[in-house]
Amino acid sequence: MNKTTQNHARENRLNPTVPEKLIWQKILSRKQTGYKFLRQHPIGHYIPDFYCRELKLIIEIDGDSHCLQEDYDITRTTYFQSRSLRVLRFTNRDVLYNIEGVEQLLLQEIANIKNRF
Repeated sequence: MNKTTQNHARENRLNPTVPEKLIWQKILSRKQTGYKFLRQHPIGHYIPDFYCRELKLIIEIDGDSHCLQEDYDITRTTYFQSRSLRVLRFTNRDVLYNIEGVEQLLLQEIANIKNRF
């Protein structure tokens, strides 16, 4: 990881999007999941929105212009999966208008991962 990636991650942590802030407060705090999630933590030269080392789980919140980045996302996801990391994606819309559904899916995925250990 280079200095530019570290600086970009720090800047992203200091300026989260509204959906990132919401999912962090409502779901990803350790109180809700029992696991430590890191925000904007560099993995190689990529910066996922949220990462739980213990679960090997990455949570990505896709913005409205995200359809323009599909090739980039495929490359990122392939990179993460090659490191045995599971990637869950939610849209901004999911987080903003269906946070309960996002929470249910995420907690179910955490339970599934725990059962595999």
